[in-house]
Amino acid sequence: MVDFSVIVPAYHEHANIRPLTTRLFAALDEPKNAELIFVDDNSRDGSVEEVEKLKAEGYNVDIIVRTKERGLSSAVIRGFMDAQGKYLVCMDADLQHPPERVPAFFHALKSNAFVLGTRYSPEVSMDKDWPLIRRVISAGARMLARPLTTVSDPMSGFFGIQKDYVLKAKNVNAQGFKIALDLLIKTEIPTTSIAEVPFSFGVRTVGESKLTGKVMVYYLDQLKELYFYKFGAVTCVLVLLLLAVLAVLSLVYLVSLVL
Repeated sequence: MVDFSVIVPAYHEHANIRPLTTRLFAALDEPKNAELIFVDDNSRDGSVEEVEKLKAEGYNVDIIVRTKERGLSSAVIRGFMDAQGKYLVCMDADLQHPPERVPAFFHALKSNAFVLGTRYSPEVSMDKDWPLIRRVISAGARMLARPLTTVSDPMSGFFGIQKDYVLKAKNVNAQGFKIALDLLIKTEIPTTSIAEVPFSFGVRTVGESKLTGKVMVYYLDQLKELYFYKFGAVTCVLVLLLLAVLAVLSLVYLVSLVL
């Protein structure tokens, strides 16, 4: 048994598996008390063979290959459920989440139920090579989620949670785009038990981004579901009606100025 588990959803990330694994275990305070689990959506790109090589070299790493399921959120949940540790960390496979920051997450999880990695802190900076369009999309998505939570980076995919809270979570959206946001809302963890760990967000050097128009539509659908979950259908409908009325009044006012 181990106490610390790192879960990495992956699809066509063969080239990142070795550097992520070696950097992670080199950074951990207790590498023998930790495991790394890749959850791969049947990439067939040599990922399984690379993990087997790493296991033969002594790394406590494993890979779950899913042949019927697809999607980031469901992959994370699958990894969390299979993990042996009581402290869980999820990170991306593309090395935009620095493995060297994982020990800080585990340290914070000993006294907090949920730990969120944040890119919005005076202590860190965004990589200057991160595309402007990605910055705009991230800022817009972050703004849309602000009414749901007070955390500084609700869009972050770099997070940690105590496994007991995962087991207690109900109605988690396995098809959603942002599993951390979903868990934050549905586990109803008090803000006093949520900590943040700053990290410098890098750029992908190998492989292709998974952000597509389809993913953004999934995110908007997930937001709708979370708003209804947290505030109730009646409240959400009333707010939408109010916004519609305000939009009409604003349009009438602008037209009157022109005329």
